[in-house]
Amino acid sequence: MTTITAIAPDEKAAAKAPLNRALIDLSPNGRGRVVAMRQRIRFWGGWTLRVGVPMLLIVFWQLALNWHWTSEDTLPSPKTIVEAYKYLWGNGSLQDAIPVSLRRAGEGLLLGGSAGLVIGIFAGLWKLGEEIFDATLQMLRTVPFIALVPLFVTWFGIEEPSKLALITAAALFPLYLNTFHAVKGVDQKLIEAGKTFGLTGFQIARRIIFPTALPGILTGLRFACSFSLLSLVLAEQVNATAGIGYLIINAQNNQRPDIVIAGIWIYAVLGILIDFFMRGVERLALPWRARVGIG
Repeated sequence: MTTITAIAPDEKAAAKAPLNRALIDLSPNGRGRVVAMRQRIRFWGGWTLRVGVPMLLIVFWQLALNWHWTSEDTLPSPKTIVEAYKYLWGNGSLQDAIPVSLRRAGEGLLLGGSAGLVIGIFAGLWKLGEEIFDATLQMLRTVPFIALVPLFVTWFGIEEPSKLALITAAALFPLYLNTFHAVKGVDQKLIEAGKTFGLTGFQIARRIIFPTALPGILTGLRFACSFSLLSLVLAEQVNATAGIGYLIINAQNNQRPDIVIAGIWIYAVLGILIDFFMRGVERLALPWRARVGIG
């Protein structure tokens, strides 16, 4: 026995009525607007988190002082740190220190990064280069930076050359490792396809190997920038007469924890700016690489 369910007039009208495309827009333009809206939400949501988390830390810092979890002598308040920046800016110390530190980090990054890039390409492309360099560099990269300081001071003295040597060594290893593995990891089928189309060795390197290895090389450059800054912090603790490290050591000797923390924050801000710059370089150089994530 078949049962027929009656449909109310309102339901019949709703079934016959066309979809309101103002509310549900399934056209390509409509889907594009939805995607653009999601991208804007993701962008501003990401920036809110990036800014909000440090601000929460500063609020917690101030609350710890207000609730007497620590003392002003041990951990100066954020307001005191701001006053320290005003003091350093007023007497010109900040304007003198930052360019000196950036010059040291830049020179070390240029020397070490160039050497790491060239050696990584050489070792990745030719078996002879791998046999010459890889084992030695793999062994040396495990040595901590701080263990190299006495050796470099012995070799180069306590002036600028020892600082430059430390930063150069710090920048060399990450760029070498990432370049070597990026070049070495190029799919052999791509190289064989290039040979099939009659490409020479130089053309294969320029059109296949280097574009394929570029993401890994840029990742190595990001790490090299970070390691240069880390080694700069250590290098400027050794008889520095200028730079951010000199400000910190001088403040420590004069019992000025506010200036010490101000100098540490300068290092932190420089690290964030360098990382932000390198991410921008990666987006410009690798526009085809999609963002990978689950949210």
